Amino acid sequence: MRAVQILGSQNDHRIILSDTLPRPSPTGNQVLIKVHAAGITADEIIWPELYASSNRVPGHDISGTIDALGPQYSGPLSLGQSVYAMIDAEAPQGGQSEYAIAMPNEIAVKPSSISHAEAAAIPIPALTAWEAIFKHSNLDKGCKILVTGASGAVGVILVQMAKKLLNAEVIGLASSSNHAMLAKLGTDQVLDYNNADWNEKIHGVDAVFDTVGGEILSKTWTTVKGTGIIVTVGDPAPNWAFGRGQPEELQNHPEVKWLHFIVSPDGDALSRVASIIDDGTLKPIPVVAFEVEEAVEAWEFAAQRGRKGKAVIKFVAEE
Repeated sequence: MRAVQILGSQNDHRIILSDTLPRPSPTGNQVLIKVHAAGITADEIIWPELYASSNRVPGHDISGTIDALGPQYSGPLSLGQSVYAMIDAEAPQGGQSEYAIAMPNEIAVKPSSISHAEAAAIPIPALTAWEAIFKHSNLDKGCKILVTGASGAVGVILVQMAKKLLNAEVIGLASSSNHAMLAKLGTDQVLDYNNADWNEKIHGVDAVFDTVGGEILSKTWTTVKGTGIIVTVGDPAPNWAFGRGQPEELQNHPEVKWLHFIVSPDGDALSRVASIIDDGTLKPIPVVAFEVEEAVEAWEFAAQRGRKGKAVIKFVAEE
């Protein structure tokens, strides 16, 4: 079967489209998905899990149809059903292939109102936003939040979920070229991170959802109220992530909660996300779709800063 592979090492790698990998077969309660489209997360090129796998197939956002069910599967999924999924980062094989194995708890029925290419861009960004808001932050309706990197895939979902599901006052941080788009999504105030003093214009937010890290993450500490929370998924992770210590900023903000996390698969949450996409609450992420023969070019596009849309590889042509 055709599949994207990352050869070499983290520091010296190359991306190829291969046609030599065998089609996997589901065992136990595994599910085999015929992949119609797979999303690209550019940062995966530096994930150690990728280089620990034997076949080096990347990709964890997929949309497709159920092709086969393992002999021990007894759930509600059926052959031919359209689904989307986030495959675990430590799975033996990623999803940028014509067929991919997923576990039942990673899968949900695909939103019916969008294409497979659009659905393949959703799982990681939507689950990241969902986990940040509803699992890690105890926020009340009408809260005030700041989203950094608000025009990125995760940021766009964060803005919409906070606005539509929490009726939050949402402040977004993004380059000026994306301000109009964020305003259309309901962002109450949009600031440009290219202005060095952007953080001086924000005060008393209940929660910061940071998707950028680095200096921008450090500056957000002055924007959050004394009992607020800062949640970051910035990559690379801050020095204090993974139990490696505490943020230096705690000296001046001792009551602020702080957290870095890596998103986990969650089929139940994906089902909720599908519902709010289909009822119009959540708008899908803009995508730039590439044919499978253009997989290398798709990865090159995904690595560009300031790109408009999330890169998706199509393994099956849309009808």
